[in-house]
Amino acid sequence: MKKQIIAAVTVASLLGFAGGSAVQAFNLGSILKVGGISVLVSKYGDEINTFLNKLLMKNGVGTDYATKVVPILSGGTGKYIGAVQVVGPSGQVDKVKAVAQIEGEFNGIARAKALIPVATTDVTNLNRVQGVGVSAIIDFKF
Repeated sequence: MKKQIIAAVTVASLLGFAGGSAVQAFNLGSILKVGGISVLVSKYGDEINTFLNKLLMKNGVGTDYATKVVPILSGGTGKYIGAVQVVGPSGQVDKVKAVAQIEGEFNGIARAKALIPVATTDVTNLNRVQGVGVSAIIDFKF
């Protein structure tokens, strides 16, 4: 319970609910799901990236390529729905702003989620960044 209160106060201050104005009742889960992914990736992306690189190296599957944590955007709505670590040549990884997720169903027997590193957060104009792949998916607890 204490962690939830601290998280609520932190999110409230980040999103402008605290301070001189009256604090309104809000659902922490929905705030984090709507705007929180971008806040969490902006604030903790570098630390999460370092953690993932150490984890992969410790398990013998590290890389010499550049890595970065970016948000996942729904290909249909453009909403921030998660985060991933991308990997590739440094110049190409620097271009990645997000990963677009496109979902589809194959003949009623399989579902597929395509994760495409893109150079924009605008899902109406997807532009794949060549030579970059997804190396890890980050699940945030809400």
